[in-house]
Amino acid sequence: MIKLTKINGEEIIINAELIETVEARPDTTISLATGNKIIVQDTVSEVVEKVLQYRRSIDQKSTKKKNKTQEKKNNPQ
Repeated sequence: MIKLTKINGEEIIINAELIETVEARPDTTISLATGNKIIVQDTVSEVVEKVLQYRRSIDQKSTKKKNKTQEKKNNPQ
């Protein structure tokens, strides 16, 4: 999930996994897999950076979980 600011100033949290496209028209318009479109104050670059940060955090959590599982397999008690 990423936090953005709608064009009216209202904060919104959206599921980054549902983003299909992000366009500058000139306002930043996000198209979701659901068919919804959201216009936000954030720039295209800011949205992309937030999505990348979100994905990195998911990857880090997945790697930590995988490492813990591997440690348990290698060191049974």
